[in-house]
Parts: sequence; C-alpha cells; structure tokens
Amino acid sequence: MDSRPSRTLIAALALLIGINLRPIMASIGPLLGILQKDLALTNTQASLLTALPVMMMGVFALGGPWLQRRIGENKGVAIGLLLIAAASGIRACVDHSSSLIATAALGGIGIAITQALMPAYIKRMYPESAGTLMGLFTTGIMAGAAIASAASAPIADHVGWRLTLGVPAIPAMITLAIWVGFAGDKRAQCNPMALPARNVRAWLLMAFFGVGTGAYTLVLAWLPPYYIELGWPAANAGYLLGALTLTEVVAGFMVSSLIHRFPDRRAPLALAIFLVILGLGCLIGAPRELATLATILLGLGIGALFPLSLIVTLDHAKSPGEAGSLLAFVQGGGYLIAGTMPFFAGVLRDEMASLRLVWAGMAIGVAVLLILCRRFSPKRAVAQA
Repeated sequence: MDSRPSRTLIAALALLIGINLRPIMASIGPLLGILQKDLALTNTQASLLTALPVMMMGVFALGGPWLQRRIGENKGVAIGLLLIAAASGIRACVDHSSSLIATAALGGIGIAITQALMPAYIKRMYPESAGTLMGLFTTGIMAGAAIASAASAPIADHVGWRLTLGVPAIPAMITLAIWVGFAGDKRAQCNPMALPARNVRAWLLMAFFGVGTGAYTLVLAWLPPYYIELGWPAANAGYLLGALTLTEVVAGFMVSSLIHRFPDRRAPLALAIFLVILGLGCLIGAPRELATLATILLGLGIGALFPLSLIVTLDHAKSPGEAGSLLAFVQGGGYLIAGTMPFFAGVLRDEMASLRLVWAGMAIGVAVLLILCRRFSPKRAVAQA
C-alpha cells in the first residue's frame, strides 16, 4: 500500500509551512520607525533585520544535502519551524538592538533549514505534481508576508511592537504540531547528491534566483519606509506592503494553477520580469501618484517570478536527491546575493537619505534577467537533467 500522505494533505502542509517563513521579516518594515526610535537603530543596522535572515537562508541552504543525510526532511522541517518559533518568542522581550538582530539570524536559520528541505520532500512525495506543489509552497510564503506586513502596525498600536513581533511564534508552533502529526511516511528518504558547483547551468539558475529574490527582499524591507518618508502614516505604508504581498499571493496561485500549460517557462518568466521593471519605474517616477499601479505591477511580477524561479530549477532535476542538491545550491547562493540588496539599500539611505537610486539599480538588475531567462528552454533543461 502507498504510505504517502495524500496529495491534498501535502498541498495543505506546503501552504501552511510557507505561511510561517516570512512574518519574521515582513513585520519589520511598517514598524521600522518605532524600532529605530526605541532602539536607536541606524538605517544600516535596521537593514540587517531583513538582510541577515536572507543571508542565513543562503548559508544554511548550501548545507541542504548535508541536512538531508544527517537529519532528513521530516525532522529537519520540524527543527526549522521550532527555530522560527523560538526567534519570534524571544522578540517579545528584547531590549537591545543586538538582541533583535540576533533573533533575525536565528529565525533566518530556521527559515533556511525549512526552505532547503521542503522542495526535496515535495519532489519525493509527488514528483509528478512538484511544480504545482512548489507553487502552493511559495504562495504560502507570500501570504504569510502579506498578513504580517498589513497587521503589524495596527497590532502594535494596541499591544506594542515587542508583542507584535512575538505573535508569529504562535502559528509556527501550531504548524510544527501539525507537521509532526501528519507529514511523515515510513519510506526511505532520498539520497542527496553533492552540490553542483561545476555546473554552469546551476550558476545561471543561482544568479537568476538571487536577483529576482533580491527585488522581493528589497521591497519587503524598504517599501514601507520609502512611503513613510514621503509622508504616509506607518499603518498606511504597512497596508500598501500588505496589498502588494496579497497581489503576490494571487500571482502565486495563478502560477500554481496554470504553469502546467507552459512546458516552456520562458514566456511567463519574461512577463513577470517586465511587470517588475514597470513597477519599479512607478516607484522612481511618480511614487505618490502611481502607488496603486506600482503595487499591482510589483505584486504580480514578484509574485510570479519567485515560484517560477524555483519551478525552473526543479525542471533541471531528475530525482529527489538531485532536486535537493540543486535547490540548495541555487537558493544558498541566491539568498546570499539577495541579502546584500536590502543591506546596501540601508547604507545608501544613510548616505543619501533617498531610495530612488536603489529602485533604479534594482530595475537594471531585473532587466538582466531577460537575457538569462532565454537560456532556460525545456530542451536544455531535459538535456541538463
């Protein structure tokens, strides 16, 4: 008999786990002004609250094959959720900037472990539905960011920023209990392969994922502060980011439901890239007048680009073990690239007191992705796999 959990259950688990992987970062932007005032954070230090988790994701994602061998997917995801819950819980009582930054690193490790192992788990359980299930997983990631970004400022008005930052510990613990109870089966887990460091295509996939995810982390960290410096109330800036990430959720669902119609992923990739470029153009040219349009364009573009990047990576893997090692390499290096972007944005904001140059640089980087995505034809993917 097939001992696997049902496809429906795996889909629900993927969505639920994804929801827990961004609140620790997404709740920071709308509260940044309060945090800087209470903890005397500079913009550079504040950028670490987003950049550091992303960098930790990169470092620990590179250890994905080792994690598969030593602890396995089921136990590893459980450990990751526990670390996320611990980091969030500690934030409820922090008093120093260094402690807050340390929780960002701890939460980033938990996120990294979970993100490194969930794709291999999905590929092992239902390889024929891996694209759709990965779309749901990434949609959950964006949904969690939407909820956290929209709710953080209103909640903080009632209970303070410490308890607000501690709230994500509750769903993380609930998800952990559900995962432990329902995720496992008795079959042997896949044998991971070595990281494909000598594979040129793997490096291209890494660069593509890194720049695309950099746009996501940059918006996540600095869109609310950008509009706050333009005169918006913090709650409204948080709602704007929430609306953007909610639009990403819509795009993620569209990708998961329609991607099977596009065996050649290049057309949807190019469309997503164009939408991101246009959205960044709105932020540069007329951020007040085109705030709604920028939200829709960036939400649809980033929301589609993130899952498509992972789906294209999965296309290049022919086994669960290869999927784990390739995704570890792509996400590991990619998140290290992406983590530098909100950090340098904070440095530039300290020096220039504006983020428009940051949006312009990001637009140029995203435009380069148009060149890279032409290399991801299905024939090359099959040959590579």
